[in-house]
Amino acid sequence: MTMTGRRTSDEAASSAAAAGTVSSARTTDGAAGSGPEAEIRYNPAAIEAAWQERWAAQPDLYAAEPANCGKPKYYVLEMLPYPSGQLHMGHVRNYAIGDALARYMWMQGYNVLHPMGWDAFGLPAENAALKNNTPPRAWTLSNIAAMKQQMNRLGLSYDWRNEVTTCLPDYYRWNQWFFLRMYERGLAYRKKSKVNWCPQCATVLANEQVVNGCCWRHEEQIVEQRDLEQWFLRITNYAQELLDDLQQLEGWPEKVRTMQRNWIGRSEGAEIAFAIENPEDAPAEESKARRSGTAILPAREGARTLGKVSVFTTRVDTIYGATSLQLAPEHPLVRQMAASHPELDQSVRELVEQQKQAREAGDVGAIEKHGVFTGYYAINPFSGERLPVWVGNYILLDYGTGAIMSVPAHDERDYEFAKKYGLEIRIVVLPRKAGGQAAENGERDSLLPYTQEDSLLINSGEFSTLGCEEAQHKMAAYAEERGFGKATVTYRLKDWGISRQRYWGTPIPMLYCEACGIVPVPESELPVLLPENVEITQQGGSPLGKLPEFVNATCPKCGGKARRETDTMDTFVDSSWYFYRYTDAKNSTAPFATDTVAYWFPIDQYIGGVEHAILHLIYSRFWTKVMRDLGLVKNDEPVERLFTQGMVIKDGAKMSKNKGNVVSPDDMIARYGADATRMYSLFAAPPDRDLDWQEDGVAGVSRFLGRVYRFATKHAGRATQRDALKNALKTQELSPAAQTLLRKLHQTIRKITEDFGGRWHFNTDIAAVMELVNASTAAESHIAAGEFPDAVVSEILRTLTLLLAPFAPFLACELWEQIGETGNLLRMPWPKFDEALAKEEQIEIPVQINGKLRAVVRVDADASEDTVRDVALAEEKIAALLDGKEVVRMILVPRKLVNLVVK
Repeated sequence: MTMTGRRTSDEAASSAAAAGTVSSARTTDGAAGSGPEAEIRYNPAAIEAAWQERWAAQPDLYAAEPANCGKPKYYVLEMLPYPSGQLHMGHVRNYAIGDALARYMWMQGYNVLHPMGWDAFGLPAENAALKNNTPPRAWTLSNIAAMKQQMNRLGLSYDWRNEVTTCLPDYYRWNQWFFLRMYERGLAYRKKSKVNWCPQCATVLANEQVVNGCCWRHEEQIVEQRDLEQWFLRITNYAQELLDDLQQLEGWPEKVRTMQRNWIGRSEGAEIAFAIENPEDAPAEESKARRSGTAILPAREGARTLGKVSVFTTRVDTIYGATSLQLAPEHPLVRQMAASHPELDQSVRELVEQQKQAREAGDVGAIEKHGVFTGYYAINPFSGERLPVWVGNYILLDYGTGAIMSVPAHDERDYEFAKKYGLEIRIVVLPRKAGGQAAENGERDSLLPYTQEDSLLINSGEFSTLGCEEAQHKMAAYAEERGFGKATVTYRLKDWGISRQRYWGTPIPMLYCEACGIVPVPESELPVLLPENVEITQQGGSPLGKLPEFVNATCPKCGGKARRETDTMDTFVDSSWYFYRYTDAKNSTAPFATDTVAYWFPIDQYIGGVEHAILHLIYSRFWTKVMRDLGLVKNDEPVERLFTQGMVIKDGAKMSKNKGNVVSPDDMIARYGADATRMYSLFAAPPDRDLDWQEDGVAGVSRFLGRVYRFATKHAGRATQRDALKNALKTQELSPAAQTLLRKLHQTIRKITEDFGGRWHFNTDIAAVMELVNASTAAESHIAAGEFPDAVVSEILRTLTLLLAPFAPFLACELWEQIGETGNLLRMPWPKFDEALAKEEQIEIPVQINGKLRAVVRVDADASEDTVRDVALAEEKIAALLDGKEVVRMILVPRKLVNLVVK
C-alpha cells in the first residue's frame, strides 16, 4: 500500500519497516478474519466518543499551572486559524504536530500552555454576508462553534479557558488602545500615499500582501495602484533592530530568516544632492546640444538653480561616470517640469501607465525601458558637469528617493537605457590586473557593463586609482564636508499601511474635527464598537461611512462636531499580539499582566506555514518591540523556536478551499476514527515536507491501531505492577525471545525521545512503534508458551501505551485503563530507556567485493575491526569468491560496511 507519493530516504525506510504491520493488519481486522482475535473488534467511534465525553467534563484537563508551580514552563502554539467554516486536513496536520509536542512535554513534567483562538476579522466574512445574506458576526461565530467542535472531536489538547476571538470587543478594544499609544509616540500617522488596491477585496493591501503583482487572497486578481489617505505604522523605525535581531533567532529556519532579511533589504550608500539648472540661464551657443538630451555639458560658474534632487546610490564611487539624472514618472519635480510643457506631460502620462501595467503584472524589473528627456539639466556636484534630466519608466518613486544617477558603464539597467537612447557611456571603474593596475583600454568595451566592486577608479578626478570600497567612504565624506551629501542607509521595508476600506475589522479610534484637525478618541471611550446592522456592498468605500450614527461624533477637545474614521484596521494587527493575550485572556483592565507574560515568553515553540514568514511573523516581531518600549513586556522577540510544516497536497496542488480540493477531517473521522486521521498526518511524511494526500494511508493507520488494540486487549490480564520488571530482572533469567523484545522496546523509547528533542521525524517514530508491534505480535507464541514473565508483558503493554499517547490519545487512554492503570495518562511520566537494554548485541555488516554486495555477516556490536575482518573473510560465499584472487585493500566503515578490493 502506498502511504505517500513523495518520499525522502527516511520516509522510504520508515514505510518499508512498517510495511509488515500495515499489510498484515488487513487480514486481522476484516470480515475474513477467524479465531479469537477476530472477536476483538477495534471500534474507534465508540472509544473516542466515550473519552471525548469524559474529557469534556474536565474543563481543567489541559490547564496550565500557576507560575509558582515549580515546574519548567513550555509554551507551545500553532498559528490561530481564520474561522472559514470547516477544518481541512491541512489544518489537522498543523494541529497534530503541536498537540503531539504538548502531550509529550506534559509527560516530561513541564508546565505547558497550549491555547487556541480565532483570527476572526477579515474579508471572507463580508463576502459570505453578500453571498448568504448573513451578518458577518453571526457567520463568524457560527463557524467558530463548528470548528471548535471539530477540534474537540480530534482530541486536541487546548485549554479553551484562554480562548481568544479577535472580532469581539474584549479583544479589539486593545487593538485600539495600542493604536493610541503608537499615535502618541509618533508611530501611527496619516498620509496620502500610492497604495495597492484589490478590486475583488475592494480594499487596500499592504506591500507584503501583494504576491507577484496579485492579491494574496485572490491569486489571479491583478492589484491596482491608487492614491488614498491612509493610516500607517512606522515599522521602519525598527528596521535595523528587526534585521539585527534575526541573529538571535537560532531556533528559526534559515529560510525564514533569509526571507525576512531580504524583505527588510538594508542598503548602505550615500545620498547626493544634484542641483537643477534654470534653463533660462542657458547660453545661446548650447541650445543645439541641450535639445539633444544626450550631451553632457561642461561646468559653468554662476548658473541659477531651481532646487535640488536627492539621489540615493550604493555606488557613489561611479558618480564621475554618471551621464544623466533620471526621475520616476511620478516624482514631484516631474509634475513641475511638465506643467508648462504639454508634450512632456503627455509622454510622462504614458510612462506612468506603462509602470502601472508592469506593477500589475508583478514584475517592474522586467519592464521594457522607455524614457523622455525633460529639457532640464542637473549639476553633478563632484565634477560640476551638467547632465541631462530624463524620466524613466523603470525608476520607482517608492524606492530610494525616486531619482537615480544613471551610470551606464557600471549598471545593467542604465546600460540598456543608454544604448536605446544614445546616451554617453563613460567608464570610471575597471578590474585590477596583476600588479594592481586597471585593465588596458583595449579590454574595456568587452567588459561592459562592468559592475564588480573589487576594482580601481579611473577618470574620477582626485579619486582616481582608489579601490572602489575606499572611494565610497572617502567620496561620501567629501560630499558631507561640502554640504551636498552624506553616507546613509536605506531599507526596502516600508511603513505598514493598516487602513482598510471594509467593515469587518477593528475601527480605527480617530476623529476629524474642522476646528481641531485629527483628534484621538479618548481612552475612556474605548472600545469604539463596530455597528452590527450594516449593509455591505463592497462599493463606494467602507460601509461604515454610510452610517450617520457611527460617523457623527463629538470632538473631545472643543465639543464641536466631528467625523469618525470609517476605515478599519488590517487584520494582521489582530494576529500581531494575540499570543500575549492567551496568557491573560480575561483581563479587562489591560491587554495582559506584564508579570504573567514575563513568565511565559518567549514562546518556546511556534508552528505554522512558511507563507507567513514575512506578513505575520515580521509584524509580530515589530509589535513585540513596540510593547517592550511601552514597558509592557521584557522580551525582544516573541518566539524562540519556529517550525514551518509542509503543506498537504491533493490533486497536485496545496489543499485549500479556493482550490476546491479540501478533504474534511469529519469524513475521515467517521470512516477511520480521529486517532487514525491525525496519526496519518504525522506518519505519511516528515512534518517539514509536503504530504501527498492518500486516503488509503488513513485506512492503513486505522488497521494498525486495530492491531494494537487487539494485542493489548488480549494480554491485558497479564499486566502487573509498575516495578515488577525490575524485580523480575533481579530474580530470574529472561528467555532470548523476551530479551530481544525488551531490547526492541527500549530502542523504540530511545528513538522517539531523541526525535522529540531534535528532528521531529514523527513519521519514523510511528514506524518504530509499528516495528515494535510487529515484534510483539511475532512473539505471541513465545508469550503463550510461558517464555515471557508477566512483568515483561506488562512493561511492553504499559510502555507501548505511553509511546502512543502523543499520537493517538483516545486509544492510549482506553488501553491505559484496560491494562489496569489509573491516573491521568497526560500527566504520567514519559518512559525512560535503559541504555544497556537498548544496546544491540549483534549487528549486520554488508560485505562487498569491488563495490558489489556479496554477503551480510553478523558480528557482536562491540566487535573490533580485526574481528569484523576475520568474520568477513571467513564467510563461506566470500571465501569462495576470493579463491585464487589477491585482496589488495580492505575498506572498513565501522558498524556499517566492509569492502574488499581484489584483483
